[in-house]
Amino acid sequence: MLPSNFCLWVRCFIVCSAIAVRNLTTDQSALVQFKDGILDPQNALANRWKASTSVCKWVGVSCGSIHERVVALNLTSMDLTGNIPPHLGNLSFLRSLDLSRNHIYGHLPMELGQLHRLRVLRLSFNGLNGEVPSWLGNLHRVKMLKMYSNNFTGTIPQTLVNMSNLEILNLGANQLFGQIPSSMDGLPL
Repeated sequence: MLPSNFCLWVRCFIVCSAIAVRNLTTDQSALVQFKDGILDPQNALANRWKASTSVCKWVGVSCGSIHERVVALNLTSMDLTGNIPPHLGNLSFLRSLDLSRNHIYGHLPMELGQLHRLRVLRLSFNGLNGEVPSWLGNLHRVKMLKMYSNNFTGTIPQTLVNMSNLEILNLGANQLFGQIPSSMDGLPL
């Protein structure tokens, strides 16, 4: 008869392995949803994001060495056109998202507010519109927020003061008005 703690260890190993596989599958699903929802005239993603290849080897995707989860998505200057799908909010280990210098338009999906590990958010030189979302204030770890040269309107939300690690904020070349919240006055723009 096997010792009870050995059986417990085996069960934990099986459950933990199943969770790891499911999470990488979740990351892949989120990225496929992104790819399927945009126009990719240069076929930059269509030719390099293949189901037969690990997500961690896809162009513009970086994975962490410990958890083997997507930690960075850098698709800058790829001539991509379309909306940011809410599914990107499922990339729960994402630390850096850079979609700058494309033709991304529409509103930012509120599901991006679930990216609690995010440290860098670069969306500059696109056609994003609507108000700067107040849920950005939930992203407490963000150090760099660059969303200049878009079509954002309204005021800078007060909730951005909750971004306690924010070091660089650039919202210029939008259609924003009003004042920068006073506790953010010292940030480099």
